[in-house]
Amino acid sequence: MSYLGVLSSGIVWLSLSTIFISIPLATSDDHENDRQTLLCFKSQLSGPTGVLDSWSNASLEFCSWHGVICSTQSPRRVASIDLASEGISGFISPCIANLTFLTRLQLSNNSFHGSIPSELGLLSQLNTLNLSTNALEGFIPPTLLNASHLSLLYMRNNSLTGLIPFFGSLKNLKELMLSYNKLEAADWSFISSLSNCSKMTKLLIDGNNLNGKLPHSIGNLSSSLKWLWIRDNKISGNIPPEIGNLKSLEMLYMDYNLLTGDIPPAIGNLHNLVVLAVAQNKLSGQIPDTIGNLIKLTDLKLDRNYFSGGIPVTLEHCTQLEILNLAHNSLDRRIPNQIFKISSFSQELDLSHNYLYGGIPEEVGNLINLKKLSISDNRLSGNIPSTLSQCVVLESLEMQSNLFAGSIPNSFENLAGIQKLDISRNNMSGKIPDFLGNFSLLYDLNLSFNNFDGEVPADGIFRNASVVSMEGNNGLCARTLIEGIPLCSTQVHRKRRHKSLVLVLVIVIPIISIAIICLSFAVFLWRKRIQVKPNLPQCNEHKLKNITYGDIAKATNMFSSDNLIGSGSFAMVYKGNLELQEDEVAIKIFNLGTYGAHNSFIAECETLRNVRHRNLVKIVTLCSSVDATGADFKALVFQYMRNGNLDTWLHPKDHELSQRKALTICQRVNITLDVAFALDYLHNQCATPLIHCDLKPSNILLDLDMVAYVNDFGLARFKCNRLTANQDTSTSLPCLKGSIGYIPPEYGMSKDISTKGDVYSFGILLLEIITGRSPTDEIFNGSTTLHEFVDRAFPNNISKVIDPTLLQDDLEATDVMENYIIPLIKIGLSCSMPLPKERPEMGQVSTMILEIKNSASHRHVRSSYDLADSIS
Repeated sequence: MSYLGVLSSGIVWLSLSTIFISIPLATSDDHENDRQTLLCFKSQLSGPTGVLDSWSNASLEFCSWHGVICSTQSPRRVASIDLASEGISGFISPCIANLTFLTRLQLSNNSFHGSIPSELGLLSQLNTLNLSTNALEGFIPPTLLNASHLSLLYMRNNSLTGLIPFFGSLKNLKELMLSYNKLEAADWSFISSLSNCSKMTKLLIDGNNLNGKLPHSIGNLSSSLKWLWIRDNKISGNIPPEIGNLKSLEMLYMDYNLLTGDIPPAIGNLHNLVVLAVAQNKLSGQIPDTIGNLIKLTDLKLDRNYFSGGIPVTLEHCTQLEILNLAHNSLDRRIPNQIFKISSFSQELDLSHNYLYGGIPEEVGNLINLKKLSISDNRLSGNIPSTLSQCVVLESLEMQSNLFAGSIPNSFENLAGIQKLDISRNNMSGKIPDFLGNFSLLYDLNLSFNNFDGEVPADGIFRNASVVSMEGNNGLCARTLIEGIPLCSTQVHRKRRHKSLVLVLVIVIPIISIAIICLSFAVFLWRKRIQVKPNLPQCNEHKLKNITYGDIAKATNMFSSDNLIGSGSFAMVYKGNLELQEDEVAIKIFNLGTYGAHNSFIAECETLRNVRHRNLVKIVTLCSSVDATGADFKALVFQYMRNGNLDTWLHPKDHELSQRKALTICQRVNITLDVAFALDYLHNQCATPLIHCDLKPSNILLDLDMVAYVNDFGLARFKCNRLTANQDTSTSLPCLKGSIGYIPPEYGMSKDISTKGDVYSFGILLLEIITGRSPTDEIFNGSTTLHEFVDRAFPNNISKVIDPTLLQDDLEATDVMENYIIPLIKIGLSCSMPLPKERPEMGQVSTMILEIKNSASHRHVRSSYDLADSIS
């Protein structure tokens, strides 16, 4: 063998020997490297005693340390770290990136803080990264996109900020959970990138700061996507119809956002959907019938939106429903019988706070598994069906604020598991059943404001005043002292006196009646000969000159149609000239043949006798006499307002006055302030506070200087008693009448009126002044209200709903919008809130409008407007 051959053989052998020798050395180094890396990772941590104690045991192989799992094949390397829910705090050390064989890092539900180290992107074998429920801050490192094997990425419940990276490069990504951080989206383009993740099944980005509109590309997400959670963000705009492309979707949470528009019918394509939640948005329109295609639904939550129309009958196909919540919408039809045939309901059926009417179908007895039924705050009527007692697992039954009548069914004795029963504010009557006292689980029984009578049961829960509410039932009595309810002995005594009185009246009334008839006939003959003025309430603090029917006939040119300037429910209004009266007057002649007209005359007289303010219409005199035929004749005479009423200015085309110049923004502010001052006076400064009850543009008169005067007190009502300035009071007004569109919603639910009702009417009036649209405009057509119409556009699209003439004012459009319109609309929306307690009182309102006038329109104040004289 040559030298070269020997040398060559030696080199080869030496090389092979070196290789074989170096293998165990390299293995030993890597093994020690993993051990040192774990110790480095531990050095930044602290935790409860015992959790990481094994990590300090030098005699124990690290593969046996708590939470550490190594690979099975040799050489053994760290493959997984699982320290979830161990109470550990500290930082995630970047040195963990040295565990090059790591496939799973599970650190959730601890107290890790600081930022996520960018070095985690070096873990090329990482499959699962779970950092949820810690206190991590900062950005999600883009280097994570280098971990190409990443399949499960969980970072929920931290304080991460910044933009969501484009995770589309992680082709193996199946589950991405970033919920409840402070993440943002620049333009939602990260959604488009996720369309590359063909294996994705769960996408949870709820509870962040995501805003803007959902992109149509959301429909390009993986066809295998099962969970899509985007709830609790600030997402606006419409729901893209492309969402119907996600055919595998099982859970869709879009609630607690700012979504508008309707639910696209394409939602019916999601045949595998189990949960659909779009509650707490600003969605409107009708609930699509295609929702009935979602036959696997168990949870359907559409509450707190602006949905109108009826409940889709097609829901009868959703036979697995356990929860249906449609509360706080504007649904306004009968409840379909088919809804009560869905026996799968087990958790909740909530239809409250809508405008549903009609009775409860007998089929309600099919809900045998239901725990909570709420149909409160609607317009439901009729008797409570006895079949409701078949729902024996009911724990909560809420039926308050409807129009239910009749008695509590005896079959309710079967509802022994009931915990809350509220049927207050209805027209229920009869006795309170004794068996209610035996319901041992009942902690809230509200029977208040009905017509129940008789003796209150004395046993069981009725011994605990904190559990039972019964006020507002005047026919009830009690054996023992119960606040607000008289003792039965007193009640019996009253009944006896009542019977005695009845006997007396039965004898006396026929005699008195005959005498009255004779006397009435004599009076009639006498009145034919001479006109008289009865002793009626005077309409001012000064005695008024009496005028006769003849005076008024002459003043109006025998009630000529040329002099007719207005008409209402109870009266016609003419302009005319009275003798000895220098200025023209407006004469309101009551049509006493109309039911309620006489009471309207008396109410208006009583009101005008007690009030005096520069923004309330002033009365000149009255006439209470008989006409030429001897029939009663009543009229009120007011100062004549040459600029008519506000309605003719806001809607000139409706009054054939299309050539009339539009109101400027400054005039509208002044008119609004005048009306606010008048209401503040009526509510807070009168000797006896007064509720107007019929505030609308046609009842606002304008003089030559465009000063506004509140008019027409025919429905006004005084408060029953005086309270402190911070308290409100209400009174009962049977058969309340007013004007559709301006009547507050609570008046349709009960008979209680309050100053907050006037505040609501003022809010609608203010919105009408700014938008130029009447609350009864055809565009609303029962599907929405003026308040909702403006609220949806506020503030970003408000220019689309305001009166276009406002932006043609002498002032700059930007100045008008920022300094006048936006602040006024805020006030109008707050005054017209559905709940009375959410509305301000008129003292606050007038102050806010005065601030707007003083701060933004000081150069355009009317020269004749004397602010010191605004409040008399």
